[in-house]
Amino acid sequence: MNVIQAEAALPTLRLLTCGSVDDGKSTLIGRLLYEQKLIFDDQLSALERDSKKFGTTGDDIDYALLVDGLEAEREQGITIDVAYRYFATARRSFIVADTPGHEQYTRNMATGASNADLAIVLVDARKGLLTQTHRHSIIVSLLGVRHVVLAVNKIDLVDYDERIFRDIVIAYRKFAEPLGFRSLFAIPISARFGDNISSVSPRTPWYQGGHLLQRLETTEVEEDRRSAPFRLPVQWINRPHLDFRGFAGTIPSGRVARGEPIVIAGSGKQSTVRSILVSDEEKDSAEAGDAVTLTLEDEVDIARGDVLAHPVSRPEVADQFTAHLIWMSADAMLPGRSYLMKIGARTVPAQVTELKHRIDVNNFDKLAAKSLALNEVGFCNVATTMPVAFDAYADNRDTGAFILIDRATNETAAAGMIAHGLRRATNVHRHGLSVTRDAHAAQKHQKPAILWFTGLSGAGKSTIANLVEAKLHARGVHTTLLDGDNVRHGLNKDLGFTAADRVENIRRVGEVARLMTDAGLIVLCSFISPFRAERRLVRDTASEGEFIEIFVDTPLETAIARDPKGLYRRALAGEIKNFTGVDQPYEAPEAPELILDSAAETPEALADRVIAELERRGRIVAL
Repeated sequence: MNVIQAEAALPTLRLLTCGSVDDGKSTLIGRLLYEQKLIFDDQLSALERDSKKFGTTGDDIDYALLVDGLEAEREQGITIDVAYRYFATARRSFIVADTPGHEQYTRNMATGASNADLAIVLVDARKGLLTQTHRHSIIVSLLGVRHVVLAVNKIDLVDYDERIFRDIVIAYRKFAEPLGFRSLFAIPISARFGDNISSVSPRTPWYQGGHLLQRLETTEVEEDRRSAPFRLPVQWINRPHLDFRGFAGTIPSGRVARGEPIVIAGSGKQSTVRSILVSDEEKDSAEAGDAVTLTLEDEVDIARGDVLAHPVSRPEVADQFTAHLIWMSADAMLPGRSYLMKIGARTVPAQVTELKHRIDVNNFDKLAAKSLALNEVGFCNVATTMPVAFDAYADNRDTGAFILIDRATNETAAAGMIAHGLRRATNVHRHGLSVTRDAHAAQKHQKPAILWFTGLSGAGKSTIANLVEAKLHARGVHTTLLDGDNVRHGLNKDLGFTAADRVENIRRVGEVARLMTDAGLIVLCSFISPFRAERRLVRDTASEGEFIEIFVDTPLETAIARDPKGLYRRALAGEIKNFTGVDQPYEAPEAPELILDSAAETPEALADRVIAELERRGRIVAL
């Protein structure tokens, strides 16, 4: 067995360093690499040159530069991206994630923590616990890291004072008590000079706990994954020829053996494992960490994203659940807004239906909130458009984790950790109706549609919608009109005009509009609806071709000049807050079905254009 094969056979510990800015995370990893003799002579020479140019340790070697590879990181002396490093000792191999300390890059830190088994939380002995120490510890806990090493760094700068070390440890243990860490080990270190890194330092005779590397080598994490229930999220259907159909993926937890029963979590269909392929070799069994292809005895319908499990220990399958969210987008999280949720190999539309509370990162308090801002952590109810298979994140980090994706930008908006399913709909089933939506529409000699008028206040939406409905009514067309002001007197009287309330306003109206199209009606909706995401949500809930977005395009100056309700005057005077066009943005449609310029044409002419569009689409009979 060569060196590479020997190292590959060693158990692997995935760990990350985290903490506040300048606590010494990169220096610690660089020192570990140096003391394990993993730096070649040419790298050491380059490091000495770089230390003179970028270093912060005077004439000494700055070990942080081994990890901070980006030029911007070296110039600023901070970590920006997650840096991964690999090293091995005689007892274990390690994958280390060096994560940034700046609050701005919290999302990068969460990325590094998502795959870690152990976290080294660094604290500057001079500064003690800081906000980022708290934030990172909470994120580490939420992301399922159960083993923590509290490394009180720069102990040399406080003259190796035992009292300072003890005070920091006491304060941290008190803070971390509700975080559920399985092990918490504290150690005084100097990353710069190597105290207690890979050997016990004579400068801390009062400390008897062993050195850092010793702790990393002995923390047991592998058995946690192997002892959990078997799961296999299907990543690929392997069909090299007509006589072979296998289901490929990496086992995140548990064990599976040939001849064992197996169930598809979503459908409940059962079969038996016929064969297990690992690296093109047939095996009798496989366990957590193995990339496998399973073949089954029966022809069952399995697609990418399905989860295979043992029948006696199935994951939950639901379309509603509670979860912790770490918000990673500069755009605030708004309940009711539609996102894409990626869980395992499956992607489905989802929305946060309720933000139950926001977590104060300083003391773990639960605070009332209506939205989450960048880097904030909250506990939410989430709903998906179709049931998904999952476990509680505390039980299985792979099948309990998901991300939310912004549907407009494809930006990762949040990382989520499922707490438990919501069984709200288990006793509620769709009732089959004798009279279908097609029957309703046929009786009315029309096809249902949603005419969605959007634009600034004062653009003329309601005026045009009223004229369109009057003209359609005169022709015997069955319609209803939902107006922004009118629904706020009843259905949405409990909502204000914050961004979150506007999102919920449009979500409710969209549901009502969809129900009315089931009755065969043409529904006219006149709403400012300033956000593209909510208009897209209504479009997605409508049947194919039924949603017609009509942009009443009027310059802001024209709308202000009209000001039929005097709202712009009051908003500009500061009497009305969150007013679209003044202190809240309006996101114009990117590809509406119809654009109406109310500054260039009369309302009558614009109404006729809308009716002509309905005729062209076959929604009403042309005269």
